[in-house]
Amino acid sequence: MQILPIGRYRFFQKIQPLFILNQVTSTPKTGCLQVFSASTSWLIYFEKGKLVYANYSERAFDLLYKKLKLFSEEIPTLNRETYKKLRTIFETAIDNQAIENPDYLAICWLVNQKYITPIQAGIIVEEISLEVIAAFLNLTEGSYEFTGESFISKMPKFCYLDVKSLVEKCQQRTENPSYYRTPANKSEESPAYSQHDAKDNANNSHQSGKTNNQRIYKVMCIDDSPTIINAIKYFLDDQFFDVIGINDPLKALMQTIRIKPDLILLDIGMPNLNGYELCSLLRKHAYFQNTPVIMVTARTSLIDKAKAKIVRASGYLTKPFTQADLLKIIFSHLDVDI
Repeated sequence: MQILPIGRYRFFQKIQPLFILNQVTSTPKTGCLQVFSASTSWLIYFEKGKLVYANYSERAFDLLYKKLKLFSEEIPTLNRETYKKLRTIFETAIDNQAIENPDYLAICWLVNQKYITPIQAGIIVEEISLEVIAAFLNLTEGSYEFTGESFISKMPKFCYLDVKSLVEKCQQRTENPSYYRTPANKSEESPAYSQHDAKDNANNSHQSGKTNNQRIYKVMCIDDSPTIINAIKYFLDDQFFDVIGINDPLKALMQTIRIKPDLILLDIGMPNLNGYELCSLLRKHAYFQNTPVIMVTARTSLIDKAKAKIVRASGYLTKPFTQADLLKIIFSHLDVDI
């Protein structure tokens, strides 16, 4: 499979979608296949040769809403209020900052909030992927490249789809438009869906798709800069996040123990008690052994990152950061129980 950087393409060339998919899955590869045509583009994600997600980059949310609407009768929690929350969290953020794969982030959020189960999410992902692959198979000219790193590689996976089976399904649907659609509440394994590979999603099938209790996450921001604290409060929707700001590191330890936040954003360069020292103290407390602690700093040296690892920090957010950067790292750590 010849892979050229997109910037080298002076014009589109004839391509064979089936050949490209076969090359990616036969190795097998992990990463993102990016395909560009004159009118649209595709992002197709793989993990060890299995397809884990696919979308049209220009209309990702349109396709997601379309599939959610199909399943709304089977999943009562996929209602107008849920769509409104999705738009508030993700599409509003997109208007200000470019968030990579906001549609997949939205699916993770739906599972995390228990609006849908992981199995239902897997079926929705498969339905989206079927439509995307079906359109991709009709492509005759374009350009493409495969990149080994992708945002989704660090996110939860809800299904691992066999590409050959997926293509066969696409062909069946093309020949027979009334081809049976798998209900989103069906627990049986579909031909292209592997529950075993989906990391024991079946064990979570007891989760109800309906909930009347909206989870509010407590996020503690410890920073001696009021500007940073205010920026974080502005970036995080107060319908879903309760942001507690502390600008005195000496008082932070006791307040953190008292409040018991779900996630801690911790500045490194603070007077009297720096972020490394505070993180080390928190990790010695039994309650905070596994609480996500994200170091927030302008320091980007390998030494600083090594120090963060030594004190068992969960992540590293570099200043200045965008709303997209903040949402990405928060969701990657608050969905650990999905």
